[in-house]
Order: sequence, then structure tokens, then C-alpha cells
Amino acid sequence: MTVRAIIFDVDGTLAETEELHRRAFNEVFREADLNWTWDQPLYRALLKTAGGRERILHYMRDFKVGPTHWAETTTLAGFLHKEKSELYRRLLSAEKLEPRAGVRRLIDAARAEKMKLAIATTTGRNNTLALLKNIFGEDSPHWFSAIATGEDVKAKKPDPEVYRVALQRLELSATACVAIEDSATGLKAARGANIPTIVTPSSYTAEDDFSGALTVIPDLETGEAGQPVTPAQIYEWIVDRG
Repeated sequence: MTVRAIIFDVDGTLAETEELHRRAFNEVFREADLNWTWDQPLYRALLKTAGGRERILHYMRDFKVGPTHWAETTTLAGFLHKEKSELYRRLLSAEKLEPRAGVRRLIDAARAEKMKLAIATTTGRNNTLALLKNIFGEDSPHWFSAIATGEDVKAKKPDPEVYRVALQRLELSATACVAIEDSATGLKAARGANIPTIVTPSSYTAEDDFSGALTVIPDLETGEAGQPVTPAQIYEWIVDRG
């Protein structure tokens, strides 16, 4: 048995993007003359619902705001999410984000060892590609043998569908892969597809329950004992704990 591919989540895993997303949501709400503000504690709770459109619908339902008819509610959620995604990409193009610690080093090491790389995210494809190009460069989407996004699935995380799509496109079994996630929602999705999962909690997910993870570490640079995570170490973890 060997690890042949690393499958990355995107938001919170590759880079700390959630504050930029939150900013985009709030700006779109203001532009739409909606008296809605998602502060950090509220957004932390809302992040347990994967997908921006689904998050808006969840908010309207739980806080009893917006239209009362379901058709109008879904139309509004779709409009707001479309506007928010476009604004997020404009905000992203105006500033340079950094990948989380150790992410680029692990990607480079995996590529050097001819391991496959993949993405499994419930965010949109355009947002995913924009972030990859922002933090890694214009050519970086070509580093990934499979990019599975929210448009590719009917059910968002914690449903494992997006990971199953990634596995299908990689043409690999779950046991030949490892996933890297930042949230309990993502962990459940990856484990639902039987993929061993490393968790690096983000600023919004540190209090999540990560039961079932292969390991939970601050980031890919720090690792378990202050040492950077390597493909060889990932293999050892899977053999010992998987």
C-alpha cells in the first residue's frame, strides 16, 4: 500500500479565505439593501452549512428573514450567492493571499515524487480556480489531476459525494489517497468516502470535533512534533493508524 494522491479542501485548508468570503457576503447584503450582517461568531456557526447558497438559505430559515414564499426565497438566495461570488473574485484579484503554512512545500514534495494532486470542495469552480491562481500562480490549476467542486455534485459536504467524484476522476481507490481538511464538515465528507484524513483547523474551525481524523495538527509546516509534514510521514501515519 502506498499513498498515490493528496486531495485538498480549499477554503480554510489551502488558505485562510473565510474572512474574505464573509466580507463579500456582507457587502452584497448592503448593496441589496438588506439589513443583514454576519459577524464572526455568526459566520462561524453558519460555516457548518457547506455552500454559499445553502448558507444563505439556512440563515433566512433560522432567522426568519427574507421572503416568506419558498420560490422567492430560493430565487433571492441564488441571486445573492451569484453576486457574492463575483464580488469575492474581484476582492481576491485586488489582494494577494498566502497559502497556509506548509501547503506549498507539501505540494512541491508530492509533485517531485510524482504523486497526484486533487481538489474536493463545495465552493464554486470559478472561485476555486481564482484562489489557486492567486496563491500559487496562473499555471497552478494544471498541477491538479482532478478538481471536483460544488457544481459537480447534488449534495454538499458533509455528504461524501464530492470526494467520490474526485476519486473517480483520479481513477484511484480511497485507500490510495489522503485528504487534507480544516473542518468537521469536511472531515465527515472525506471519511464518508473512506479516505484517511489529516485535519489542519483554520481560524474558524478550531473548536470543531475532529473525531476520526488520522491526525489533527496546527498546520502542515508544524506537523505533530514541530516538523513539516512529508509524503513519507503521511504514509507512516496511514500504516500505523489508518
